[in-house]
Amino acid sequence: MKSHILAAALLLAPTAHAEQVGEVGVDWVGNDIIIEAIADPKVEGITCHIAYFDRSLIDRLSQGAWFEDPSNASIACRQTGPIRVGDIDMSEDGEQVFRESRSIILKSLRIKRIFDEANQTLIYLVHAQELTEGSAKMSISTVPLYGATLATD
Repeated sequence: MKSHILAAALLLAPTAHAEQVGEVGVDWVGNDIIIEAIADPKVEGITCHIAYFDRSLIDRLSQGAWFEDPSNASIACRQTGPIRVGDIDMSEDGEQVFRESRSIILKSLRIKRIFDEANQTLIYLVHAQELTEGSAKMSISTVPLYGATLATD
């Protein structure tokens, strides 16, 4: 029962919205690198940019795996205004900031925020989560909280 409540809470938790800000064509079959901006919904003044590979229809037809995109992604997070940290998860597990499907059912691209209290730094981790197998493809970015306003202040 407890796990069902936790799963429902995770589904209802607020996550950020991504806005496409760039698109770079990488080959003649129409594959692209997409760049999106994502504002942290619980930390004002921080924006993350992720870049990921988007497969074209021609690539899907010729290579198979029609309903799936690669797990590769890169992230950079920066201060884009005065930082005000809201009520964030301070645990070692952190909390999900963003989730986007990378296949019909089994794979998603996720951003987690982890608070490094000793160094007063937010760590943002982008990774793929798969139901059937894990992926070692990940990228991190950090934002120091010098002079930031914390929810407990």
